[in-house]
Amino acid sequence: MESVKFPPAPPTFSVFTIFVKMLSSNLPMRSRFISSACSVLLGSLVLSGCVASKKYDDLMTNKLNLEREKAECDKTLQGLQAEKTKLDEQFAEVSKSNNKLVADSIQTGVILRRTKQLYNDLNNTYDRLTKNHEKLLANSASETSKLSGDLARRESELKALDASLKSSKTQIDQLSSDLKAREEKLKEVQRILDEKEKAVANLRNKVNNALLGFNSKDLTVNVKNGKVYVSLSEQLLFKSGSTKVDTKGQDALQKLAKALKDQEDVNVVAERHTDAVPISKGTAGMQDNWDLSVLRATEITRILTQAGLSGARITPSGRAEYVPLEPAKTKEARQKNRRTEIILTPKLDELFQSLEKN
Repeated sequence: MESVKFPPAPPTFSVFTIFVKMLSSNLPMRSRFISSACSVLLGSLVLSGCVASKKYDDLMTNKLNLEREKAECDKTLQGLQAEKTKLDEQFAEVSKSNNKLVADSIQTGVILRRTKQLYNDLNNTYDRLTKNHEKLLANSASETSKLSGDLARRESELKALDASLKSSKTQIDQLSSDLKAREEKLKEVQRILDEKEKAVANLRNKVNNALLGFNSKDLTVNVKNGKVYVSLSEQLLFKSGSTKVDTKGQDALQKLAKALKDQEDVNVVAERHTDAVPISKGTAGMQDNWDLSVLRATEITRILTQAGLSGARITPSGRAEYVPLEPAKTKEARQKNRRTEIILTPKLDELFQSLEKN
């Protein structure tokens, strides 16, 4: 990777004098040159061997803060993945319960039919016994007593079966009610997921339409894992070793910000990647590819917010060389790996709230 080399200071002006004049200027572009002036000053101080310990400590503090922010982002991602796993487990559990309910319903129906048949048989027996009782009443008191006992036993069995039938019906009603409630919950979850998929598709189309004028080699829009990825090549955004976005790249970012401005339910991550080639020693303001990727991600975030996108919705992320697209060591592979990915993620608050309510 090429480094940015700054020319020596003019003979009649010190680096510090140039820096002070840039800070005191009241031109409209002052804010855009402050970062460059700081980089020039820091680079000059490093080259001359006069770096103040406080500046160094500040840089290290910024680095630690950025690493902490990355850890928090990773933690958030793990949380979302855990929630997805939990949802999959709940879905599997509901499906298992549904199958069990269907099997129980079939078994209960068989019992119900047997009970009804037995009930009819008992009624027929009762009728026959009544007739026989009337016929034999005049002939034998002992036979009448025996028949009466048999009749009483049959009546007791009939009452027990009737109670069992009522209990089975109550269980069936309860199982049917539970099954209906779970089906409604699944329908609600599916509805929300369908809406999110539709929103992602609409978002992809909107971003595509906003960026139609750019070369497909420099800018692509894809959907992956329920998110929209806007991938921008290094050639479109940065010169080698620079942290300032070129004019064409600024145009692309401004159009993207305009397309996302009214998408309040979409979070944005500006993720910058480098290749595995270390930066040149003495590159102003940077020690390694972590610094380069973070500074570039921050600059992209700044352009998006200046174009009207809320800063609360954007997270800059520097990934250095650790998430390559191509593991090969060729020039073409390194060029692919030097990229910026704007990751658009719809919020899932409605889905989580629905799951918590049920």
